[in-house]
Amino acid sequence: MNRTRVALLRGGPSEEYAVSMKTGANVLLSLQKLPQYIANDIVITKSGDWLQNGVVKQPEQVLKSVDSVFLALHGAYGEDGEVQKILQRQNIPFTGSRSLPSAVAFNKHLTKKVLENKGITMPQHRVIRNEEIALVPELVAEILHSFGPEYIIKPHASGSSVGITLVKDGKTLEKAVMQALLTTPQIIVEQFIRGREATCGLLENYRDESRYTFPAVEIIPPPEAEFFSTEYKYNGRTQEICPANFSYAERLKIAENTALVHDVLGLSQYSRSDFIIKDGQVYFLEVNTLPGLTEESLYPKAAAAVGLPFEELVQFLLETATT
Repeated sequence: MNRTRVALLRGGPSEEYAVSMKTGANVLLSLQKLPQYIANDIVITKSGDWLQNGVVKQPEQVLKSVDSVFLALHGAYGEDGEVQKILQRQNIPFTGSRSLPSAVAFNKHLTKKVLENKGITMPQHRVIRNEEIALVPELVAEILHSFGPEYIIKPHASGSSVGITLVKDGKTLEKAVMQALLTTPQIIVEQFIRGREATCGLLENYRDESRYTFPAVEIIPPPEAEFFSTEYKYNGRTQEICPANFSYAERLKIAENTALVHDVLGLSQYSRSDFIIKDGQVYFLEVNTLPGLTEESLYPKAAAAVGLPFEELVQFLLETATT
């Protein structure tokens, strides 16, 4: 039997290094159980070095001896299109979306711009850049007039809820904006909608459907949590209900928007979109082009709910990898 040589890329120079390592470990375990694959565990350090068996190698050196790449990266370098550029230049099949759509989807403001006028409801927002710091009092006054009364401040490009702050009233918004601009060059101030949080995964060309959407997962953080923060994503204290107990109309809208976001952004293979549901209205928040695949992650839980075990999911993603 000819065995496929797979490079598993995990780690990376982002704040999501630890999550990526967990995703990679989970995928690696499955690859080792699938006899048709030879797994090559490649750890990308926080400084960006590629380690093969503990030895620093150039990406081209690693890639010349593999047939396919499984991307277990999250955040910058993994989801922003940078590593995809390298793989595309080498003509190596890889899991997930290509470079340009990945870059667009990773930029939250650009994602919102692309999705404008596509029939997708989103919370109101305002982008503030570091070079506008002298105008913050004026910009905050405009925001307070335009939307509220509560706000989410987030970096314009990140994942796993890293760097997100909840501001409960307009009185402290200016201070929170100034603090956020000290750590990131561009932020999004977004209308915080208190509703029920949901996520929905999509898998291309599965079960004779070009866009197969998994059942929505309702996310219920513990009572003390103000929102689904990084802490509550991975500490096991958040309740996750799949299939979610939304109305038929809400579930249908979540699935439709998940497929629409995937297609409008030009994504490939798989993605997961996040939503808030309030008073029957479905608000799109953001999309993940390389959803987490840890033991606690939502995408594999939703896949399992429709009878797709994790090992079969890993195999399917490799068999349909982007070329």
